[in-house]
Amino acid sequence: MRQAINVRSDSVIPPIMGALPVPAKSTDFDRVVLAHLDAAYNLARWLVRDEHDAEDIVQEASLRAFRFFAGFRGGDSRAWLLKIVRNTAFTWLKRNRPAVPPAEFDENIHLAPDETPTLDASLLRKADSAMVRAALDELPTEFREVVVLRDFEELSYKEIADIAEIPVGTVMSRLARARGKLARSITARTTAT
Repeated sequence: MRQAINVRSDSVIPPIMGALPVPAKSTDFDRVVLAHLDAAYNLARWLVRDEHDAEDIVQEASLRAFRFFAGFRGGDSRAWLLKIVRNTAFTWLKRNRPAVPPAEFDENIHLAPDETPTLDASLLRKADSAMVRAALDELPTEFREVVVLRDFEELSYKEIADIAEIPVGTVMSRLARARGKLARSITARTTAT
């Protein structure tokens, strides 16, 4: 079970945080940001594929959010925090994991009409959660990210576009391709068992 990250101003602040400016209202930080730690962990976990690294990333992202909370001007605090988590995760990945060269674009594969069904409720009912996790874990990061943000965290296309800093059309395209890959993977797994 994950431990809660405690960055409340009335708690004992570790020495590393001693120099951080304290937001005017720490209860606002608790209400606005800390309420979304589960979503933050979920995104970090799927991006880095490791529970312990995800916990570290969420803690670092929470510290960043705490440090810059005075600059938060309202709006969707969950999207704001998830953007910080995303940026923190990608920075962490650059520092700690070698870059995987992108797959070469093959027009015959990528532009061929897709005969397989899209990911739908009936397919998900047939698949167990371990099978879905394994299929999701096989997706490239940019596809896994949009699936987690849309289908798990239920963010809008615009919110995802803002978080990932990509156009809405790209979000929709990645999501469609990711769901197609998931459907094919889950279908292959269910027929193999």
